Amino acid sequence: MLQANEVARRFGAIEQAIGQAAQLCGSAQEMPMDLKDCINQLDQQKASVRQAIDSHDDARIRQAVDNMESLGDRAKRACGTAPKLTPEVKNAVIRVHDELSDLKHQLH
Repeated sequence: MLQANEVARRFGAIEQAIGQAAQLCGSAQEMPMDLKDCINQLDQQKASVRQAIDSHDDARIRQAVDNMESLGDRAKRACGTAPKLTPEVKNAVIRVHDELSDLKHQLH
């Protein structure tokens, strides 16, 4: 298990990546609803992960990150089926997914 301060630092980078993806998705043309929904849910769930990190409850942290990683998977799949997404949007979503996936694996 990573140290609490390392989890907090890594999650801070994930929060920034989610913010960037949300901003790009908000300004993109022809955004698939599933992708938009995933990004919105990721944005909303940031607070629950931050609360779990602040609680120093390892099981709660793992569960919160697992939930977000599942949303990241959905978002990545939605990118793959969206024909008119810009490379910037795709890269931002893939970065969120990859960061969440990496953190999840390090927590287990």
